[in-house]
Order: sequence, then structure tokens, then C-alpha cells
Amino acid sequence: MRICIIGAGVIGLTSAHALARRGHEIIVIDAHEQAGQGASKANGAQLSYSYVAPLADATVWKSLPAYLLDPQSPLRWQPQWDIRQWQWIVRFLRACTTHRSRQSSIELLRLAFFSRDCLTQLQNELALDFDLRTAGKLVMLSSAKAVDVASRQLDFQRRYGCVQEMLSPVDCLKVEPSLALSGRDWFGGVYTPSEQVGDCGVFCTQLSKHLAQADNQVEFAFNTCITSATVADGKIMALQSTAGDIVADAYVLANGVGSVTTAASMGIELPIYPLKGYSLTYEASDDKQLPSVSVTDLSKKIVYARIGKYLRVAGKVEMTGNDLSLKRHRWASIATEAQQLFPALRQQQDDMSPWTGLRPATPTGIPIIGRSKIKNLYLNTGHGALGWTLACGSAEKLASELCNEPIPSALQTSQTH
Repeated sequence: MRICIIGAGVIGLTSAHALARRGHEIIVIDAHEQAGQGASKANGAQLSYSYVAPLADATVWKSLPAYLLDPQSPLRWQPQWDIRQWQWIVRFLRACTTHRSRQSSIELLRLAFFSRDCLTQLQNELALDFDLRTAGKLVMLSSAKAVDVASRQLDFQRRYGCVQEMLSPVDCLKVEPSLALSGRDWFGGVYTPSEQVGDCGVFCTQLSKHLAQADNQVEFAFNTCITSATVADGKIMALQSTAGDIVADAYVLANGVGSVTTAASMGIELPIYPLKGYSLTYEASDDKQLPSVSVTDLSKKIVYARIGKYLRVAGKVEMTGNDLSLKRHRWASIATEAQQLFPALRQQQDDMSPWTGLRPATPTGIPIIGRSKIKNLYLNTGHGALGWTLACGSAEKLASELCNEPIPSALQTSQTH
């Protein structure tokens, strides 16, 4: 079967790998010059399999005033004359219930654990070098209320296979001594020893090079944009692109926020909205004053991940449409927080490589994976901030459905979107 995959980010590439392994002929289309140049390029680098609770939960209602009024809030909403933004917000708020949040958490945990196994299998086969390591993850809590909420979430997730522990402030500093340098008053932290980190952008580069080898039957069409589609009898006959017509037996939409426009051209509405985030990348080498463990400052919504000789710092959620402008005051506020938490970073104020990307988010946080209403069009999109974590599992789930294979046993009790 000839399969066209739209998108050469981590979701599209892992989908290509999963389908190529099954013997199919693949063509991957992307608007960029090379693989992994969208949301995959410089994300937070954390592979957070046990920390996948959706953004939509019951606590959002109490936080709304701060989100709307505080200019330093980690979440910023800019109202626009865009019906899609308002529709998404209404759906998101409807999902902000304890029941819906817990159901989403269960489904995401199953997919995340399956994805961890799939990435392990991929690494056993290909041995790619993208600084993958089991760093452990420490989520730092700055109030008694945060400790209470985290304890309840920990108890809930323990029923679904999460091995996590609540640590005292003293024990947190034993796990990650560099946190002591800030002088912050912590109330505790959640430690997950099994969590991993890895450079998603480098992973994309290496996986695309592997796939491009002749014996894999995978070709790439970069600098190529889809302009329209010919649909007849409920089936895609061809895609029109800036590189000419593309004909395949099946098509996979895996281009993140771009999937909304592409799907709309085929008469499909996707409940996806771009959530903008920022990252900084510092030189870290073997600096003992910088963290080795993956760290999340929960109150600031900022994550820290050591990948090779670099420290990736990422945060912020902006609802500002498809705006990819690199706003200095937003990424500078992340830099300020990072330098306060890890003072050694003050020496690198002129070299932090700021970047921004758009996370393709669904209201519930559950990605859209599987068949569409068009017979030969499949979807693998809407992963939000969890694209790197869920990529390999999502690809195998997609490939199983496209190839009419049984649903993987690890996912049999979960529901499709």
C-alpha cells in the first residue's frame, strides 16, 4: 500500500516508521526544509509518562481570574474575532470537571505507558542518538495546597501503574541538590524515578535519516504545502500540492496545528487550537550547579531537562492563534525564573537560544487518532504538550487501525476520541 503522511514532526515520522516496518511504501510531506522544524524542534524535552493529567481539570475555574488578569500568569488568553477560539474555549471549560479530567488521565496514562514501551522497542532496533536517558522527574510544590492536590492525584494514579512518591523538601534536595542554591521555600515534591528526557528535534533528524535509506521505501517531499484535495465518493483521489498532485492509497494527517486547515479543506472540523509555548536552551556541560534530574516548577509551569550538554527550559501557554512571533517579554520572564531557581544560568544571559512553538491541543487533552469520515484519511494529531511523550504509542495505535490489526492489548480499555 502507498501511504501519504502529511507532517514530518515527531508524530508524522513515528507514524512513517510504524507503517514502513509493516512493509508499506511511504511518502512524507512537510512545508519546512527538513524534518522536525515545527513544534518538535525545541520542546520541553521531558518524556513524562506518569505526568499526563490534562490541562482541563476542575481547578481551572478557581484559577480563571488570574489567567485572565495577571500579565505574568503562565497562561495567557488573548480574545480574538475567531469563532474557532471561542468554540474551543467552551469545549475546554465543559471538560473542566473532576470526572472528565480523571477519565482523560486514565486514557492518557495507558497511551503514555504504551508509548514508553514502543520507544524502547524503536531504540532496540535503531539505537538513535538523541540523548535519551532515564533522568527521573521531580515536580516541585510551593504551597501546602499544592501538596494536598498532588497527593490526591498521586493516590489516584497509583491505581493505574504509576510509581511515584511524595517527598519532603529535605528529600527533594537530596534527589536534586542544585535546587538548594535558589533559597526557595518548597513544601515538597512528587518524584517519579522512571521518567525520561530526550532531544525531540535531534530524534526527528535521526529518524528521518534512517527512514530515507533506500530499503525503507520512504520518500520525503519537503518545502511542499497541500493546497487542496480531490474527494469523490467519500474518498481522497489525490492531494494537490505546491509540488504537484500526490496520489496514494491512504493518507495520514499528522501536521499538528496545520492539520486544522488541511482537514477543513476536506470538509472535516477538528477541535484543535494552538497553544503557544516558549523554550530556552542553555549550555550545561557537567555543571553541578544545574539539575541532572528533570525538574518541574509547578507554580510557575516551567520545566527543566538536561539533554546532553544542554539544559532545556520551557513554559508558558498562550492562546493567541497561529502567532509564532517570539515575544521577548514572554521568554525573558522564563529566563528570569530560571536564573532565580538556578543562579548559575545568570552567566549565560546572552546565550539562551529562545524559541517558540504551537502545541496542537484538543479541549480534553486526548489526541485524535484513527479513521476519519473520509474512507482513506486517517488522523494522528491533537497531542498538545504531550506529542513527544505519546508519539511512538500513537504511531503504533494508528498503524494498527490503518492496517486492520487488533488494538494493542495495552490500549484495549481506552476509548478513541
